[in-house]
Amino acid sequence: MADNARAKRLADLIREVVAQKLQRGIKDPRLGSHVTITDTRVTGDLREATVFYTVYGDDEERKAAAAGLESAKGILRSEVGRAAGVKFTPTLTFVADALPDTARTIEDLLDKARASDAKVREASAGASYAGGADPYRKPGSEDDADETDDTTE
Repeated sequence: MADNARAKRLADLIREVVAQKLQRGIKDPRLGSHVTITDTRVTGDLREATVFYTVYGDDEERKAAAAGLESAKGILRSEVGRAAGVKFTPTLTFVADALPDTARTIEDLLDKARASDAKVREASAGASYAGGADPYRKPGSEDDADETDDTTE
């Protein structure tokens, strides 16, 4: 079993090698400059690596990029093995990253919250306090004097 630091170093190396090879070495038109490697995770035994990627474009380009990555998997694995120098080169699995979709969902929710805050701000623009500006009793006020007199009688 490898330690976590070694797995992290190997994951970083895999991410860099795959990104460089996609940018410079593979001439597949499906894997243009619109594919970005976002993260890489390696299992504890260093046998399997999951490479997360995003594709800038529509669903058609995402499907084409996924097919291109699957066809280039062997070349990318041999390049990783050459760069890593480990006894066993990890198998590569490519997974489309859900980060852009999650970010878009969060932005939509924040926009709804801003709109709701604006409605509340608009509704409370001319409002006044129900019990006065300061509803709390102060020491030495008239209300306190009345209460103390009632308790002494």
